[in-house]
Amino acid sequence: MTAEHLTSALKREALRLGFDLVGVCPAVTPPGLERFRDWLASGHAGQMHYMTDRAAAYEHPSHVLDGAKSLLMLAVNYHTEEPAPSGPGQGRVSRYAWGADYHDVIRRRLRRLADFHRRLVPGARVRGVVDTAPLLERDFARLAGLGWIGKNTMLVNRRLGSWLFLAAILTSETLQYDEPQPPDRCGSCRACLDACPTGALVDAYRLDARRCISYLTIELGGAIPVGLREPLGDRLFGCDACQEVCPWNRRAPVASEKAFQPAPGMNPMELSELFALDEPTFRARFRKTPLWRARREGLRRNAEIVLNNQSSRNLKTVEEH
Repeated sequence: MTAEHLTSALKREALRLGFDLVGVCPAVTPPGLERFRDWLASGHAGQMHYMTDRAAAYEHPSHVLDGAKSLLMLAVNYHTEEPAPSGPGQGRVSRYAWGADYHDVIRRRLRRLADFHRRLVPGARVRGVVDTAPLLERDFARLAGLGWIGKNTMLVNRRLGSWLFLAAILTSETLQYDEPQPPDRCGSCRACLDACPTGALVDAYRLDARRCISYLTIELGGAIPVGLREPLGDRLFGCDACQEVCPWNRRAPVASEKAFQPAPGMNPMELSELFALDEPTFRARFRKTPLWRARREGLRRNAEIVLNNQSSRNLKTVEEH
């Protein structure tokens, strides 16, 4: 089978399986490697030591799949519905976490796509990854023509915006490669930088994770720094501020994937429920959702901050009147 025919067959199957975008690029050293190394050296990764521990593995996709020659880059739209306003005693959850764990949903599709590839080319080495391998997915997605990396460090597609889960199929086969996207279509816009509640976007294309609300409410172990608690506002888990203001997201189409639709009580969430959950109950409710990553202690810590912020805001309103 020629590279052209194999590539066409894989792309058709990827779209049939429910991926919204698909492009192909060669397995090369990622263009953003030096920027990534500088980011790690600056300490901007915070407690995400797993990145530093395997920093060398990001140098080339062959560290993810021995003999990798090509990457089939994939994206899934998760723009389901608009966030509902939160009321007293409620906290907002980032929209990517409203439904099922995207790792589980996408891995099932990756397995089917990898099996399809092996049927076409018996003996090919193939590996599907989503989010957990040492791979600079956004760099390779740009190389594969899926979009560009915006000033908020997210991948942005002209049609779908930035509400995207990224995944990849690495293969030992040579494929037909797509043209890379231009490095930037953001122009002079700085809406995302101005909207960041904590100033985590310290510059265009530069995120200090230690100040990012998503990092603080999900990745950070221990107490959230006092000076960063009030900017959390009513955000219980994650933050979408920099995406919500992005002009490229104004006309983003609505995703039809049922697995990503908001589960009951997720848009927004009642905070009192979190304090009533013991560990087994917490596991039963959240084990198959993204909120599992924050653990019970982390969500309760976040809920306490949100409630304190709401109490402080109400007190200020009373004093003003």
